[in-house]
Amino acid sequence: MSLSAHSAFAASAKLEGVFTDWSVYSKSEGNDRICYALAKPSTKAPKSVNHGDIYFMVANWKSGAAKEQPSLLTGYSLKVEVPPSARVGSAKTPMYSAQNEAFIESDTDEKKLVRAMRKGSNMRVDAMSARGTQTSYEFSLRGITAALRKAKTVCQ
Repeated sequence: MSLSAHSAFAASAKLEGVFTDWSVYSKSEGNDRICYALAKPSTKAPKSVNHGDIYFMVANWKSGAAKEQPSLLTGYSLKVEVPPSARVGSAKTPMYSAQNEAFIESDTDEKKLVRAMRKGSNMRVDAMSARGTQTSYEFSLRGITAALRKAKTVCQ
């Protein structure tokens, strides 16, 4: 699912709750329902570039198509040849990019990252734009555990 036009997406999504630095939304998608925890970065680098809207999302589909699937949503196209990565503490998780989104390849790595997010205080995501600009984002993890719990409950 692409969230490149997040404002349009959020307009049709229902806010289910705010948990410190994370918000939970739900939205119908055809015969299915997606429930997700979403956060904006607390810092963006470099400061000299226009990043557009940046979000980190952890999604659940009521159908079970995805459970706690982490992804990065950017306001620009990502460089496919330079995979983004997410780091919580010393644990670094590689991602792959698809236009303006980045995902984690394996279910095992998704689960490891979400576990680390629950235990951590912040997460750094490094990415490169299609133009070759190296970017990085810091996301607070305050409220992530409660937000994930709510997203799971809403999509049961």
